[in-house]
Amino acid sequence: MMYVPEGFAHGFVTLEPDTESIYLVSAPYSPTAERGIRYDDPKFAIRWPVTPAEISDKDRKWPDYDPEYHGAMLLKGVG
Repeated sequence: MMYVPEGFAHGFVTLEPDTESIYLVSAPYSPTAERGIRYDDPKFAIRWPVTPAEISDKDRKWPDYDPEYHGAMLLKGVG
């Protein structure tokens, strides 16, 4: 279990087959308020322990990180 504060980016990768991830959210789903960051966004250059094998079309199609679009700013000294 982990806690992700509202508004923080988060991602999951499982290392075992047939693993399920279940999570709770703080408000009902609102597609117009949703933002996302691709797992392979070059701005973050995340080194995943394995190459993701299954990614939803929605998550695969997020645009490159843009503070204005995402409504956030990178931490000073990052990116």
